[in-house]
Formats: sequence, structure tokens, C-alpha cells
Amino acid sequence: MKNVLWFLVGIVGGFIVAHFVDKDPRGHELMADVDARISEFTDRIADAYRAQEARFEGIVAEVKDAAADALESAKDTAGDVLDAAKGTAGDAVDAVKDAAATAADKASDAVDAAKDAASDAADAASDAVEEAADTASDAAEKATGDDAPHND
Repeated sequence: MKNVLWFLVGIVGGFIVAHFVDKDPRGHELMADVDARISEFTDRIADAYRAQEARFEGIVAEVKDAAADALESAKDTAGDVLDAAKGTAGDAVDAVKDAAATAADKASDAVDAAKDAASDAADAASDAVEEAADTASDAAEKATGDDAPHND
């Protein structure tokens, strides 16, 4: 707190001294010279600041343009990838449909072949049963003597 008080006393004292110096013609000339130098310094600082700000604005504009170009390029690339993925997915779906149709045709052919085999097996079994029946009938005739000579 004491330091702040001394700081304020110094500022007030400086204004008082400047006021008395400004009353004297030589002091007035000195104050005008100091004021001109301060104005020149602040003008130079302001010009340098504006030049630097303009340079930064140019760089920022270039970065914004580059970012917009990169974003547009990324969008285009993503669209191309998406289109390629859609095409590949469509090709995969078509391939699956073709494979399913081929599998269905082969399954149908296998079912038809199994039916034919079952029919052939049933025919063979029927023939075997008929042959067995004929053989059994012949054996029964022999056993009963129908083939034996008759005593008439």
C-alpha cells in the first residue's frame, strides 16, 4: 500500500512540475519538443502495428483458403470413396444373388437326382420283390409237389 501511495505522489508531483515548466517560454518549447517526439514515436508504433496486422490478415486469409481447398478436396475424396463402396457393395450383392441362384439350381438338380435315384431304387426293390415272390412261388410249388409226376 505504501508503494502505491509513493507512486501516486510521484505522478501528482510530475504533473505539478510539468505545469510550472510549461509556464516558462523555454519550458513550453521543451514540452512541445517532448510532445512532438512522443507523437512521432506513437505514430511509428501505430504504423508498424497496422502493417503487422495487415500481414497477419494476409496470412490468415491464405490459411483460410488453403483450409477451404483441403476441405473441398476431402469432401470430393469422401464422395468418391462412398461411390466406390456403393459400387462394390452392389457388385457384392449381385454376386451373392448369382451364387444363391446357382446354389438353388444345384440343389434342385440334386433333389431331382435324388428323386430319380429313389425311383430307380424303388423299381429295383419292386423287381427284387417280384423275383423273390416268383422264386418263393417256384419253391412252394416244388415243395408241394406240383412239379412231381402225377399218378393218374
